[in-house]
Amino acid sequence: MVMTILEAQVLPQNVTLLKSAYAAAIQQLEAGMVETFLASDAKNPALWRILTVWKDRQALDAMRSSGQTPRGVLIFREAAAEPSLSVLDVAAHSAV
Repeated sequence: MVMTILEAQVLPQNVTLLKSAYAAAIQQLEAGMVETFLASDAKNPALWRILTVWKDRQALDAMRSSGQTPRGVLIFREAAAEPSLSVLDVAAHSAV
């Protein structure tokens, strides 16, 4: 499993745009996407993240090599924010 984290500062007046863009985008998840979350930082409410769990590195690489701007980047751009990306290899996982 692989997790990506996109994060950006979003102005308060653009949070509704961010939430709407995310809600529209998750109607159809990308191939290989296991789950995704939109979250704001508890200490810094202007800092927003999209956390996405991918089946494996190949699924993430396939999406990234498609030549299209990743959907998460477009979501943040709808809210006038430019995100930074972190890619994490999941070493262990547990779910209910």
